[in-house]
Parts: sequence; structure tokens; C-alpha cells
Amino acid sequence: MAGFIARRVLLVLPSLLGLLVVTFLLIRTVPADPAVALAGDNATPEQIEAIRRQYGLDQPLLVQFGRYLAGVARLDFGASQFSGRPVAADIAQRLPATLELTFAALLIGAGLGIPLGVVAAMNHNRWPDFLLRILSVGGIAIAAFWLAIMLQLLFAMQLGWLPLRGQLSVGLTPPGGPTGFLLLDSLLHGRLDILGDALRHLVLPAVTLSVGGLATIARFTRAGVLDTLQKDFVLYERAVGFPRRRMVWIYVLRNSVVATVSQIGLLFGSLIAGAVVVEAIYDWPGIGSYTVQAILTADAKVMLAVTLLVGVIYAAVNILTDLALALIDPRIREGR
Repeated sequence: MAGFIARRVLLVLPSLLGLLVVTFLLIRTVPADPAVALAGDNATPEQIEAIRRQYGLDQPLLVQFGRYLAGVARLDFGASQFSGRPVAADIAQRLPATLELTFAALLIGAGLGIPLGVVAAMNHNRWPDFLLRILSVGGIAIAAFWLAIMLQLLFAMQLGWLPLRGQLSVGLTPPGGPTGFLLLDSLLHGRLDILGDALRHLVLPAVTLSVGGLATIARFTRAGVLDTLQKDFVLYERAVGFPRRRMVWIYVLRNSVVATVSQIGLLFGSLIAGAVVVEAIYDWPGIGSYTVQAILTADAKVMLAVTLLVGVIYAAVNILTDLALALIDPRIREGR
């Protein structure tokens, strides 16, 4: 198993280096000048040039990339051109909120998508199956920003059941540490009032982010279960009178979730990317809203650091997904 994990890690490193190169070049080809954005509209050419020299933007592109790569190797991403704070500190402060939102959305998607996919497969070409297919197409096609606004209008402004935006109500102070995750820290400090308020704030953004993933997981699970139901061992178990519910939810499902687990790994990265829109609408204090601010101010160091972070998370989740698949099906780790 250690060799299996080592091979996956070695395959990831060139991808991350390629991601750095492509992102660095793309950001440098954007017409916006970060020195002009930082200096402001009323800055003189001399002030703009001084800022360009201060941040090394007057150096050749290869030199800039070499300096940045050396900093990344030391986990030093430089200082934000907008806030003046170290980028690593800003990301460390905001990342737990994004991961909390992403894990909640993934939990909703997998927790509902897998059972719905099984139910649809067991009722193939009957009304539950047709209903799931219609809803899954709608879930994939729906725009996250439109859904977020509709949910805000209905549940926050019309019914008043859930908060409109933010991570915590005004007047409540987050417990300090130790993990940075609001829900977990609230439990560790015994602050059930903060935990309940944080969960209420989490519902709408998590549901918004989970809809597309839920539909995808349900479709993959349905296809996998339908394929497994045609296997010889299932026909044999049916013939000998094996309990249908036990057969489906234990043996059939275990042999059907390989594609679903792979898709969950891919969805994790796309959920973090999709959190940019959701966090901006719900005023969620994560790296999504931080990235939007960086784009608007042409803060290249923040954009590079966030892109690399998403790539690392994406790679780590895919390694964990491969590990989970290897545990489910030993033939995968044996290379068969």
C-alpha cells in the first residue's frame, strides 16, 4: 500500500509544477497592471514605477517566476499587494471556512445522492427513476448564483427561517482556536449557542453548493447499480432467495460505487472552485471571497497562491480517492 501511495504522489508533482507555470504565465498576460491597481487612479507615473520596483514587477518574467518558485519551496507566498499582510496568513485564516462549507456540501451531496441513485436503479423505468432523471438534469444545469438568490429570497427574506448571509450572527464572537473550524471549535469550547447559529448560517450556502454534486452522484450511483444488477452473482443470490434489501444495500452497492467514489474525488475540487461564487453571494469569509477581491485588485500573488492551494487540495483528495478505491477493490492497487 505504501508503494501505491508513493506512485500517486510522484504522479502529482509534475502536475502541480505545470499548474504553477500555466497560472503564472496567464496572470502575467492579463492587460491589468497590478502596480497601477495598487497605486490608485490619481497616482503619478513615478509612483507607479516605484511600486513596480518595490514588488519586483520590473524584472524579466523568468526572474520573477524563479523568485516565486523559490518562495513557494519555502512556503513563502509573499505579501498581498492589497492588504499588505502575508498571503499565507490570509489563506490560513480563511481556508477553514471554505473547507467547512465544502465538506458540508459534499456530505449533503453524497448523503442524498447515493440513496437516491440506488432507489432509482431499483425502480428502473418507473416513476422514481423518471423523477430522479428529470431532477438530476435540472440540478446539473441550474446556475449556482441564481439558486443562491432564490434561496435567499425564499428562506431568509420571505419566511425568515434562515440567515441571509455571513458565517455567524452579529454579537456572537467566534471561540478562539484551536482548529480554526468554527463548528469544531464551538464543540470543543462547549458553546452550543455558537454551534447552532453557525449551522443555521451554513445551511443555505451548503445546499446551494451541493445541488450540482448531488445530481452527479445520483446519476453515477444509478448507472453503477444498474450495471451490477446484471452480474452473475446477483442473479445467483436472487435465485437462492437472498434478502433483497440486504443484497442491494450491502453487496450490490459495494460493487457499484467505484465510479461514484471517483466522481466524489473530482467533485471536491470543483466544489472548492464553485465556492468562489457562493461565498461572494452569501458573504462567506473563505478563500472564495478572498480570491474575488484579489481578482478585482489584480493581486497576482494571492491569485497564484490560491490556485496552487486548490491544486494541492485537488491532488490530495484524488490520492485519498485512489486509496479508498484500492480498499474497496484490491485489484486497483495491484494494477489489474
